[in-house]
Amino acid sequence: MEQYLQSTRYFDAANPQVVAQARALAGDAADPLEIARRLYLGVRDGVRYNPYTFSEDPQSFSGSHCLAAGQSYCIPKAVLLGSMARALGIPSRLGLADVRNHLSSPQLLAFLRSDVFVMHGYIELWLNERWVKATPAFNKALCERMGVGVLEFDGEQDSVFQPFDEQGRAHMEYLNDHGTFADVPVDFIVAQVAAAYPHLVKTADFAERSLEGDIAAPMS
Repeated sequence: MEQYLQSTRYFDAANPQVVAQARALAGDAADPLEIARRLYLGVRDGVRYNPYTFSEDPQSFSGSHCLAAGQSYCIPKAVLLGSMARALGIPSRLGLADVRNHLSSPQLLAFLRSDVFVMHGYIELWLNERWVKATPAFNKALCERMGVGVLEFDGEQDSVFQPFDEQGRAHMEYLNDHGTFADVPVDFIVAQVAAAYPHLVKTADFAERSLEGDIAAPMS
C-alpha cells in the first residue's frame, strides 16, 4: 500500500501548491470519506474539463500542472485528485480504460474520426478498507450545458460514468480495461493515443479549442 501514498513525478503529493489546495478543500473534515468527497468536488468543478489540452509533454500529466492550468482532461484531473488524496494520507492509484460515447461534441468526434476514446482516466481511492472508483473529469457547468447529469461521488460506491444522458440516450460504454497504476505510464498512454488517432497533427490553435467552444459554434 505504501506505493499508493508516495509522492511521485506525476502524483506529486509533496508539491506545496497541491498540499495547500488539498488542505483548503478538506477544511475541517477529519473523516477520510468526507475528505475524499470534498477533494472530488474540488477537482471536478474547480478544474474545467477540456479534452483538447492533451499533450505529449510528460509534465502535463502531473497533478500540479493540472492544478495550475485550471483546465485539463480526464487523466490529469484524476491524477490531481489522487495527488491531493495522497497528500492527506489516502492511498490512490490511476485506472485507464477505453470507452465509447465519451462526453463529446460533433466537432470532437470529427476531429478524432472515432467515437472511441482511448486512455480514459479515473482514480481509485482506498476508503473503508477497499478501492473505490471516482471520476472527476466532467465539471458541473459543462454537464448542464450538454444535458448530462453530473456525476456524484459519495466515497462508498464506485462513481464511474452515467450510462445514459438526461433524455435516456446511451452515453457511455467501457470497452477495454487497462488496469491500475501507482504512477502515470506516460509512454504507454502516448503510444496508445498515437495508434488510435494516427491522423492527428498538432496545429497552432489546437490548445485554444474547448468543448464549450464547440457548443457555442455547432457544426452546420
